[in-house]
Amino acid sequence: MNILSNLLSQTPKPTRPAKQHRGIEIKSPREIEIMRQSAKIVATVLKEISELVKPGMTTADLDAYAEKRIREMGATPSFKGYHGFPGSICSSINNEVVHGIPSPKKVIRTGDVLKVDTGAYYQGFHGDSCITIAVGDVTPDAAKLIRVAQEALYKGIEQVKAGVYLLDLAGAIEDHVKANGFTVVEEFTGHGVGRNLHEEPSVFNFRTRDMPNVKLRAGMTLAIEPILNAGSRHTRTLSDRWTAVTVDNSLSAQFEHTVLVTESGYEILTDRSQL
Repeated sequence: MNILSNLLSQTPKPTRPAKQHRGIEIKSPREIEIMRQSAKIVATVLKEISELVKPGMTTADLDAYAEKRIREMGATPSFKGYHGFPGSICSSINNEVVHGIPSPKKVIRTGDVLKVDTGAYYQGFHGDSCITIAVGDVTPDAAKLIRVAQEALYKGIEQVKAGVYLLDLAGAIEDHVKANGFTVVEEFTGHGVGRNLHEEPSVFNFRTRDMPNVKLRAGMTLAIEPILNAGSRHTRTLSDRWTAVTVDNSLSAQFEHTVLVTESGYEILTDRSQL
């Protein structure tokens, strides 16, 4: 789940101080094992949604399914009630960029580009991930946008390793997106994730002087989530105060994984292919 950088997390606070690195939590082996479980719950839900979604369903149908499955697996939905958000998923269609509110009035149709973002809070830790689904037959341009968004995520992940800097991830993502003729949304970023749904550091998807160039350390857990638009990178927020849309009505796509930094590289905690 993306969120503006000036919002503070309202999820439960730790009962003891966590090991910090300039404000960034370094997870212990025990904490990492719990995060593997919270992330697996998220990955399971998203994989199941990707297989069951079909034209005629509503985004409220998907939201109800996600909440039911998250709770069945012993977790609670990270998003529900977060700063007042009403759903267990963010469901954003076509020109909706992020934070789409599930609704029984939002009917999914053939050709839609559907983003589903969700999180699970399990034994004190969050997992967070997002997928973009091509509903039925989509246009070639839409299919390319989805493909490049997923590729951009992995271009960033491939840079992850203890000792690497966050701007190396950002640059790899930005270069791939621009090389394919798309734009990177700059209003929303990735983030640290763990005890809180949003933690330090911010994980940008483009080069910027505004981001402290943090050196990665083993034990950091990051939600890496490039968001691409087919047209202008700029967005605006609708009157519901949540749903962000492209200013030019162009399509948008997003992928996200919760990733553990290791000494030798990375571990994708929300990897659906391992289920």
